[in-house]
Amino acid sequence: MNPNYFMSRLSFIFIFLFLPSMLAAQSIGPAIALEPPLVGSFAATDAVPSPPPNSAPVLAPPVSLPRMSAELALATYQKQSNRQSQALAGYSAATLIRAELPASSQRGEFELERRYTAPRSLAFKPLRYEGDGFVKTNVIARLLQSEVDHVQKDDPTSTALGPENYKFSHKGTAQIAGHAVHVFQVKPRKKRPGLFKGQIFLDAYTGSLVRVEGRVVKSPSLFVKKIDFIQDYADVNGFTFPVRMHSEAKAALVGRTVVDIENRDYQPIPAPLESSTASGSY
Repeated sequence: MNPNYFMSRLSFIFIFLFLPSMLAAQSIGPAIALEPPLVGSFAATDAVPSPPPNSAPVLAPPVSLPRMSAELALATYQKQSNRQSQALAGYSAATLIRAELPASSQRGEFELERRYTAPRSLAFKPLRYEGDGFVKTNVIARLLQSEVDHVQKDDPTSTALGPENYKFSHKGTAQIAGHAVHVFQVKPRKKRPGLFKGQIFLDAYTGSLVRVEGRVVKSPSLFVKKIDFIQDYADVNGFTFPVRMHSEAKAALVGRTVVDIENRDYQPIPAPLESSTASGSY
């Protein structure tokens, strides 16, 4: 699972969230019993939601590395992304999901453990839920189920954050949490669900993905008008993972839906050195 996976899953998650049957509470099927989800989304450059408090990504401490050019940072990111897809055998992490329907003042908070095993196994262990039952069943649980379905069934290459799907344009440099980053505008080569228009931010010294923000270019559902997001990443033991996500969507049936996700305590599981070497990832 590489950083592109965490981007490609986002809009597919909302397909399950905004179906007409949402008004009737339903179980979420055998894959995850009666428990919650993880959210993602896609957004635009002119209407990106404000990140939640303390949303600056946790970056590695400064090291004595030469500053990369924009071209080298982008090439390094793409190389790291391809390497991670081969070198990561799985991971475990703790996740906290907060979901809110402002129009009805309904909200919920779900704490869980997640475990991924490459290439197509994702499981959740619920720990705690507080809030409205409607939000749990029809927002959080649907999000989790959609993430499981995406891992098991979808082709991540069709929405991967790479040159095969996007055009990249360097827009300058910026600072995130005191670290220099290269800012790239990204535009999808095709207008289809799963792709977004926005910006990515790459560490100017390591090429690592630091932040992605934007808007989905084609809604996955007739009942959703806009899906905006900001997602922050951090490096953990040589792998890149999402640590925070703030997303907002506007739906015909429930109005604005706001979801915040925090991931922490990642425990990456590297692939055996022999298989990584054989695949050419090192």
